[in-house]
Amino acid sequence: MNTINRHGTATVTLPSDREILITRQFDAPAASVFKAWTTPELVKRWWGFETSEWLVCEIDLREGGHWRYLTREAGGFEVGFHGEYRTIEAPHRIVSTEVFEGFPDPDAAALNTIVLEERAGVTTMTITVLHANQEHRDGHVASGMEDGMQISMNRLEDVVVELD
Repeated sequence: MNTINRHGTATVTLPSDREILITRQFDAPAASVFKAWTTPELVKRWWGFETSEWLVCEIDLREGGHWRYLTREAGGFEVGFHGEYRTIEAPHRIVSTEVFEGFPDPDAAALNTIVLEERAGVTTMTITVLHANQEHRDGHVASGMEDGMQISMNRLEDVVVELD
């Protein structure tokens, strides 16, 4: 398959005062993107930075199952995220909670809805992040999440193209 390098093409918009919408295309089937998103060995290849040291990558892929990612970053600090799967419709939709373990309010879970739509070998991923309030959404955006997300999406592209 002839692929286009789509590095750096994820877009971030704010459709409401509580939402972040991330959109990114991949030159691979939805099943490959879904597999890379939900398989610990593959997640370790694309989540975060190339310099991240993985401490925990757990995925219990079932409704009611939990996930947790914990990495050690340059400088020795740890970064953790965890959540619970609410809905899984492989390979097109995942709804899960997400908590950034470094956030001052440990109960401030966002609700992530990931949709994978495939057309003519190109999968469009949309991730809607719904926060409890505008303050949490704005804090997420101000955290620098977009730069890290672009890096992870570029690395995810490399993994899914290889899978395909």
